Amino acid sequence: MNDLSTKYGFCKVSIAPIRAEKRDAAEMVTQLLFGEPIEILEIENSWLKIQSLIDGYIGFVDTKQILRLSFKEVNRWLSDYQVERSAFTQINTPWGVQWISCGGFSSEMKEFKIGNNDFQRLTESKSVSKSIIDQASIFLNTPYLWGGKSIFGIDCSGFTQLLFHLNDIKLPRDAYQQEEIGQSITFSEKEIGDLAFFSNESGKVIHVGLVGEKNEIVHASGCVRKDELKPDGIYSNLNGLKTHNLYSIRRYK
Repeated sequence: MNDLSTKYGFCKVSIAPIRAEKRDAAEMVTQLLFGEPIEILEIENSWLKIQSLIDGYIGFVDTKQILRLSFKEVNRWLSDYQVERSAFTQINTPWGVQWISCGGFSSEMKEFKIGNNDFQRLTESKSVSKSIIDQASIFLNTPYLWGGKSIFGIDCSGFTQLLFHLNDIKLPRDAYQQEEIGQSITFSEKEIGDLAFFSNESGKVIHVGLVGEKNEIVHASGCVRKDELKPDGIYSNLNGLKTHNLYSIRRYK
């Protein structure tokens, strides 16, 4: 692994599971989306230990889901890519047609390259509102998926990380990491687009959601949904019961 020409790569499939251990049955801790650039840390048989060059997350991925890039190629891609803002986009690849999810890594150009690989957009990019609430609405009813970060399945921190990435703000992957940065805001000071964090009985941050309009919160819990945010936590719009204890509210601007 001293050869810089093979030390980097990108996700070639729509969504690649990143696992805690190098086996298919291991916990999925996060995902790579199409085009996401990575650094290869180790190789063992059919598994790569990788680190995302977007959020720094480390885990294991099947080698068949990654294509290699040289140091020069990965830096060119890091400066060229755009975050896909359409809910779904169809592209033509050297290995056939595939769909990519909102949040994937593509290009504003109809035809583009990642390394020596040629791609072509087959669907036009749809204009998406710059309102973060409108963007969040694209994901409503997306099923909750531990480690997920796409419109096909997503967890709470994957949801907030992706929304902020659409707005050119990079957040860490996990809720407790997101809570450690940004500006602390009181409940009365909260605005649309702030993040609210929630803790368990031990005071550990375990959940995050996006502050919406009129004391709403948009969050991934069972599915991406809207509930009521009160000074002490989240109350379900289905039955009025409290579901999460408010820990803090933070702003990222």
